Amino acid sequence: MDIGIHLRTVRKMHGLSQRELAKRAGVTNGTISLIEQNRVSPSISSLRKVLAGIPMSLGDFFTTDFSNTTKVFYGQDELTNLGDRDVQLWLVAANRRDRSLSVMREIYAPGADTGDEMLSHEGEEGGVVVRGRIEITVGGSRQELGPGEAYYFDSSVPHRFRNLGDEACEIVSANSPPTF
Repeated sequence: MDIGIHLRTVRKMHGLSQRELAKRAGVTNGTISLIEQNRVSPSISSLRKVLAGIPMSLGDFFTTDFSNTTKVFYGQDELTNLGDRDVQLWLVAANRRDRSLSVMREIYAPGADTGDEMLSHEGEEGGVVVRGRIEITVGGSRQELGPGEAYYFDSSVPHRFRNLGDEACEIVSANSPPTF
C-alpha cells in the first residue's frame, strides 16, 4: 500500500486541506506534505495521530479499499451496457460505490424507443445529442432534437425517447440521483 497516496485520498474525501488536517492532528502541515509525498514513512503512533484529525482508525485506514472511488478514467470497454441491442445505455462507473450521479452514453438504433409506456422516476436528467436525431416526449411536450441540441427536465414527469430516423442516435446524458 502506498501510504502517502492513501492518506491524500482519505484527506480529500473528507474535504480537508493539508493545513486543516495538520491543525486537527496537532502536527505541522509539512509533516502531512512529507507523508503524502512518501518522503517520510510515519510510525504507527504518528499515523494514528494524523488519522485522529480525520477521524479514522488505523484499521479503517489499512482495510478500506478506495480503488473504486478514486478511479477517474474509463475506457469504452469498462462501460456497462444496461440496455439491449436497440437501446444501448452505457453507464460510466457502474461499480463505483455511493454514486450520486449517473452518466451514460445512450445509443438508439433506427426505430428504437424506450417503450410504449412513459418512464417516470425520481430526480432530474439532461443530455446532449451527439449524432442522429431523437424525439423526446416530456409530459405533454414533444420535440425532435439533433446534434448539439439538448434537454433537461424533472424525471418524475412521464417521458419517452424515440428514434424516428434511419440512422443511430447517440446522446450523452446524466441523471441525479442515479436511476441505474
